[in-house]
Amino acid sequence: MNNRHRVLVAALAVSAVALAGCSGSSSGAEGGSDGPYRVLVTGAMSGQGALAANSQTSILAAKAGAEAINANGGIGGRQVELTVVDDGGDATRAVSNLREAVASGAKPDLYLNSGPSTVSAATLPILKQSKILSFNVGPTENSSDPTQFPLNFDLSPSPADYARSIARYAKSKNYQQVGVIHGSSAYGEAFGKSMASSLASEGVSATASEEYDIAALDMTAQLQSLKNKGTQALVVDAYGAPLGYLLTSLQRLDWNIPLIGNTSVSGTALVAKPAPDGVLGTPATANLVMQMFPSTVFDANDTAVNAMVTSMAAKGQIPSTLILADNYDPFGLVAAAAAKVGSSSDATKLAEALEDQQVLDTAKTAFLPSYHYTADSHAPNLTDDGYRFVPPSKLLNGQYGNPAA
Repeated sequence: MNNRHRVLVAALAVSAVALAGCSGSSSGAEGGSDGPYRVLVTGAMSGQGALAANSQTSILAAKAGAEAINANGGIGGRQVELTVVDDGGDATRAVSNLREAVASGAKPDLYLNSGPSTVSAATLPILKQSKILSFNVGPTENSSDPTQFPLNFDLSPSPADYARSIARYAKSKNYQQVGVIHGSSAYGEAFGKSMASSLASEGVSATASEEYDIAALDMTAQLQSLKNKGTQALVVDAYGAPLGYLLTSLQRLDWNIPLIGNTSVSGTALVAKPAPDGVLGTPATANLVMQMFPSTVFDANDTAVNAMVTSMAAKGQIPSTLILADNYDPFGLVAAAAAKVGSSSDATKLAEALEDQQVLDTAKTAFLPSYHYTADSHAPNLTDDGYRFVPPSKLLNGQYGNPAA
């Protein structure tokens, strides 16, 4: 074993944040049905800005989910051992981390990422080859297709699901001449394509869809093109720093137009911070509503979500919105599948169980109230009651709309 390999194995062991073996179990290198249930979660802990904040929220959610399931007997009787690895938000680094974890002799039973979609696109082929069950927070155009990735399940709805929800919202507001601007990421491209078909399906007239380079600092040209085509409402896909540049470009054009931000927008803390650190309360967000899940909006009566938030907050500051708390739910989902299968060691059987709605209905989740995976689609397939459209506000423990914020 070379020195680099030794360091990796040591680092994985040290960074295991939740290790509690079952009675008589072993945590040796082979693991198996008698050892801990190994979960590898990767995130951009060394990233910058919104990327790092979202990753921290994602990892806090995973820690809270692991703790909750361990308190309820673990997964198939096995206690969860959660290992956190820094990928810096870089797809190449994420691939390297995953390959070395697989080769280390302690292959994970379950893999979770913290986005972005570029990490998902790069790691999914390796997960498939290694026959590792995975849950994904950064959907790509084909990540929810079980014919391509039978062991992967998207936690976040697919770009097409998000687009359908936004199109229905636009129709409910009687918007016509709707334009779309989206990033050049795998997710952004898939979302842009889906918006065009979704608007058409809802009978909402569209002007055009413009793509910007996610490394760009100015989107004025794309916005000017949309304005020139008579756009009267604008659907926005922008994650992290690009959202700030896009809003600045809108202000430069002096273009006051209704903005509908997708979950990339609501997942960017910039919109929840007043100037100079953010854009909350400025003219840039005066016309903005954002798509999000019910768990991202404070509800004093939602006991499952409030328990999740309390657990996360006890482990560290929640620096971004709960739109990135997806990784709380996989533990309850896999536990329900393991109860159906009678074992937690066969990833293929667990995946098949997760396609059974009766199994999904028994899963204890909080990030989303319910999941609807099928043999044809490994997307959550949310209905309209799984979304909210709200204006920006200050955040408290990752939630919008809390009067105490």
